[in-house]
Amino acid sequence: MSVALAPGLIHHPGFLDAEARGTLAGQVAAVLAEAPPFTPTMPRTGKPFSVRMSNAGPLGWVSDRSGYRYQSLHPETGRPWPPMPAVAFTAWAALSGYPDPPEACLINLYAPGTRMGLHQDRDEADLAAPVLSLSLGAPALFRYGGLRRGDPTRSVRLMPGDALVIGGPARLIHHGIDRIFSDGDLLSGAEAVLPGLPLSGRCNLTLRRVTCAAVA
Repeated sequence: MSVALAPGLIHHPGFLDAEARGTLAGQVAAVLAEAPPFTPTMPRTGKPFSVRMSNAGPLGWVSDRSGYRYQSLHPETGRPWPPMPAVAFTAWAALSGYPDPPEACLINLYAPGTRMGLHQDRDEADLAAPVLSLSLGAPALFRYGGLRRGDPTRSVRLMPGDALVIGGPARLIHHGIDRIFSDGDLLSGAEAVLPGLPLSGRCNLTLRRVTCAAVA
């Protein structure tokens, strides 16, 4: 059952069952073996993120002193990003409501005590396409607000297997992760193979369409 947290912001609790989570975790582990997690830094200041990242698909999101951007090569290895996990690609087809495929799958690895401040996903040319989030590992407190940074915010707990669609009127809302919970359904079995992620950590995948589809 889906829940509309706000217009265009749709929560799908338990979208991935235990078997699907295990399969996706194995696919993510294969991505990370080929495209090792890296620590992005903030533009201009060079301050490191608390979250480690990698990507899959034709394009990957990176951040360094030069700014935020998408690029086709891993910033440290110089190799192309691996193909997108099949489970994530299937979830996009089922939930996005968008005709064109995703081009980037950003993989965020949260250790206990890490967070991500309020931000907008606005580095994509095609803002008509939603952002699709998939959660693995420890639960997290997701905070979301409005189009302005100072708008009131609300929070919802995201559990492993949950999917979240950020699109339509909510496409440019401010959102972030305030807390990683150490209780609940932590990494186990196939999920525990994710390189560099503690058993009480969280893995989040966000799928994005970056470029505008060509007009036929």
